[in-house]
Amino acid sequence: MSPSLDAFIEYITVIKALSPRTIEAYSHDLSEIEKSTHKDLISLDSKTVFTVLGTIVNKRTLNRKLSAINSFLDFCHRNRFDSASSKFPLSKIPKNLPKYLTYDTIQTGLEWIERSEWIGLRDYAMILFLYATGARISECLAAEEGDIEGEWLRIRHGKGEKERYVPIAEEALRALRRYQDASPYSKRTLWLNYRGEPLSRISAFKITQKYLGVSPHALRHSYATALILGGADLRVVQELLGHASLLTTQIYTHVQKHNLQETVLKHHPMANLSAKGDQNDSL
Repeated sequence: MSPSLDAFIEYITVIKALSPRTIEAYSHDLSEIEKSTHKDLISLDSKTVFTVLGTIVNKRTLNRKLSAINSFLDFCHRNRFDSASSKFPLSKIPKNLPKYLTYDTIQTGLEWIERSEWIGLRDYAMILFLYATGARISECLAAEEGDIEGEWLRIRHGKGEKERYVPIAEEALRALRRYQDASPYSKRTLWLNYRGEPLSRISAFKITQKYLGVSPHALRHSYATALILGGADLRVVQELLGHASLLTTQIYTHVQKHNLQETVLKHHPMANLSAKGDQNDSL
């Protein structure tokens, strides 16, 4: 790893306090480019960079790597490692509506959980917990007993190590208490596996996939979508989700517009006039 890249990794670790997964991704992507070219990243021209990345078909993967490069170049320019201010354009990706589940769909999935044993109570409680708080799965798995303060969850390990509070629905709290009362282990960490060790991300994914057919992140989308469709202000949703920028939250406005369009088509008296007009024209 070159000295400039090493300084950048230290910057996003200490100063920016990005999550370990993000730091690992930046480090892997950028050092991989240096290894493949046998040159310091700061010395590479655009032709070389696009030659290295030209074989990547997935646009999201390509954009992730380009975004990492842009962050690195911006860091170098601001610290005067490089006099030029360069930035690579990202590929355009069609905006898709985030995958989400309705409350009724989630309830149907929960009915399949056998709650006679503590493991089943855990699965039931965790799904409700994710849907009731909108927490990222990393935030959920990092939660401890002391983070539950009345009807609020204190999230201490958000992105950038930012702390926030989110309310928890009473139904989710009751499910959590039933799970804790039945668990044979007494640990600070809320979510445990059958050996009493902290639950892993892979295990959490298997739980939501088994009963709902989605990843844990889909429950975060479901939480946000339910709030938006219920009329919540976008900035309030931004605060609850822990988004640094409102632009990240604005993807849910597409859900809102889609819902409004469906409502008009279903209930407005003029919605079907065009179809009726076509029928009259054919007479």
